[in-house]
Amino acid sequence: MRHLAGRRKVNNLLGLAVLATVVERPMHPYEMATLIRARGKDRDMGVKWGSLYTVVRNLEKHGFLAVEETVRQGAHPERTIYRITDAGRAELADWARDLIATPEREQSRFQAGLSVGAVLPPDELAGLLRRRLALLDEDITAQRRMLDTARREVPRLFLVEAEYELAVREAEASWVRSFLEELTTGSFPGLDLWRAWHESGRMPPEVAELAERGRTTD
Repeated sequence: MRHLAGRRKVNNLLGLAVLATVVERPMHPYEMATLIRARGKDRDMGVKWGSLYTVVRNLEKHGFLAVEETVRQGAHPERTIYRITDAGRAELADWARDLIATPEREQSRFQAGLSVGAVLPPDELAGLLRRRLALLDEDITAQRRMLDTARREVPRLFLVEAEYELAVREAEASWVRSFLEELTTGSFPGLDLWRAWHESGRMPPEVAELAERGRTTD
C-alpha cells in the first residue's frame, strides 16, 4: 500500500483483493471473503485469511474504505458494512497500474530447488523432473478444460489471469521437457563431471570451477 508502506509498491495483496471486491458495492468483511474465495482471487493473490479484519481496518484508517452502516440481524453480532472511497478507487487503480506495468522477480520454490540441484546425481534429478513434468501436464490439461468451460459463461476480461497462469505453466513444462532431454541424451554440458562427482563422493576441481563461474554470473 502506498500510504502504509510509504511508497507506491503493492505489499499487501489481500488489501488489493478487498478493494477490488468492495468496488462493486458496500459489504461486510465476511461477504468480501466469500466473494474473494468464489472468484479464486485468494489463489491468485496468496491470501492469508487471518489478517482480513486487520487489513480492512487499515484500509479504513487510511481513508480507502469508510463505514456505510452497522446492522444487526436477530441474535447475531453487529456487522459493519464498508464502502470504497474515492481515495480507495484511486489507490486501487494505482496498484493495478503498478502490478501490470512493473515486472518483478518473484520467489519460486522450483527455482530454489534447481539452484541446489547439483547435490543430486543427474539420473535422480532426471527422475524427479519426469515426475514434475507428469504433474505439470495433468495440471495444464485440467486448466485448459476449466478455461474452456468458463469461457462459455464468463467474459474473457475476467479470465485473463487464468490464461496467464496457464501460459506460465506451459512455458515451465516446455523448459522442463527441454532440460530433461539434455540430461537423458547426455548433451548437457559437464554431465560426465557431475556424474563422476556423485560416483566418487568427491567434487572434481573442474566442477568446483564451474560452480564458481556460476556465482560470478548472479
